[in-house]
Amino acid sequence: MTAAALRVLISGGFTGAYEALLPEFERASGIAVTTGSGASQGSGPHTISAQLARGEPADVVILSREGLAELVAANRIAAETTVDLARVGLGVAVRANAPKPDLSSVDAVTQTLLKARMVAVPGSTSGIWLKTDLFPRLGVADAIDVRMTPRGSDASAMVAAGGAGLAVMPVSEILVAPGVDFAGVLPPQIQMVQVFAAAIVTGSRAVAAARRLIEFLASPHAAEIIRRSGMEPVTTSP
Repeated sequence: MTAAALRVLISGGFTGAYEALLPEFERASGIAVTTGSGASQGSGPHTISAQLARGEPADVVILSREGLAELVAANRIAAETTVDLARVGLGVAVRANAPKPDLSSVDAVTQTLLKARMVAVPGSTSGIWLKTDLFPRLGVADAIDVRMTPRGSDASAMVAAGGAGLAVMPVSEILVAPGVDFAGVLPPQIQMVQVFAAAIVTGSRAVAAARRLIEFLASPHAAEIIRRSGMEPVTTSP
């Protein structure tokens, strides 16, 4: 059995689109890809940054722009290889078949959060922003129990199991999560839109294959799959 030609580390936001696109890339290119996962940001041992720091092999990373900036600063990736792939806003997940809350205004979202009591968020870029910025601005930080989970999939799983009243997380992660329903997006006044991007890891021995994968994910051909995953493709100039 031959070793995989390409190794990818990816965070949750772009995973739905990536998993839908990868089989076609492997068939068309003949390049075998293995995939690992990790959070874009955070302090845990399973973040992409922590994995690269301890020598986890990788050729390509796909994560939020905020997490990417940290990797550039740490010289973990080549800055000139970064390509924006898609953008996505934050939505609310509720337990499957549960009534959908009112998210039509800032006040409605505030009341929804207060009624939920326990709110699950990913312990990454969006969850950090929610806990340190939005929830304090809304005045609910001390009134609700915010549970930061290692990954978005853990936050949605808490909701599916009835452990949390709702989760606030990227829409693209909600749409692929089992046991939850997508209740809607946050209003524009309190929305955070994340850009997910790809880059080549410093020291990769598969640069040509890595470039080919990134070009495929950023291609017009991939755009419709990206849209169906709940994200908006980013068109970049050559």
